[in-house]
Amino acid sequence: MRSIIYEMQEITDERLELADKEGNYYLGPNLTLRRCTVVTRVSARWLNILPTRFIDCTIEAKQELKNSTWTCAALKGCSFKGRMTGCDFGPWPDYTEGWEHGTVEDCDFSETRLSNCRFHGCDTRTLRLPPWPCFTLLDPLGRSRELNSLGWPDLFGRIVIKNLSKHPPSTVALSYHAPTVAKQYETTEEALRAVIEKSGFIVS
Repeated sequence: MRSIIYEMQEITDERLELADKEGNYYLGPNLTLRRCTVVTRVSARWLNILPTRFIDCTIEAKQELKNSTWTCAALKGCSFKGRMTGCDFGPWPDYTEGWEHGTVEDCDFSETRLSNCRFHGCDTRTLRLPPWPCFTLLDPLGRSRELNSLGWPDLFGRIVIKNLSKHPPSTVALSYHAPTVAKQYETTEEALRAVIEKSGFIVS
C-alpha cells in the first residue's frame, strides 16, 4: 500500500476522490476542507481521519464505511450520504490522539444509512438525523431506565438496550438501521416501530 496524504493545507471548492485501492489515505493533520465534495470508495481500514476541519462539505460513501472513526474531525455544516456502520462522530475523550479537535455541528445525515453508529459530545438538536428505517436514541445513557421500560423485542432489548450503560460517557446518541436490527436480533421492523412510536426521544 502507498500512503496518500492530505495535510497542512486548506482546500476549497474541490472534489476529492478517495478511490485508489492501493492507497492508504490520510486526511490531516492540520487540513481544512471548505465546500469540498469528498467521495470515498475505499474501506475504513484505508481511510485515516486525523485532525481535519470539514466546513460545508459533502461526504459521499460510495463503498460502505464500517467502523470509521471521525472523532478527530471538526464537522461543521456538512452533508453525509451513503452507508455507514459502526462509525463514531464527535469528541470521544482519550479514545485517540487528537480527539479534542472533534466536533459535529449543523450536519445533515438525512441521506445516510446509519447502522450502529454513535455521536459523542455534541448537540444533536443541530443535526438532521436519518429517517425511518433508521432510528436514533437520544441521550441513551441518561434515558437508559426509560428506554429499558419500553418493551423492546426480546433479543434487542436484552443485548442492546439493557447494556446502554456500557457505551462511553460521551455518547449522546445511537443510530440504528431497523432492517439490520430485525435480521440480527430475530425480530421485525414492525415490532421495532411499535416501540419507537411510544417514545418522544427516539428520532425516526
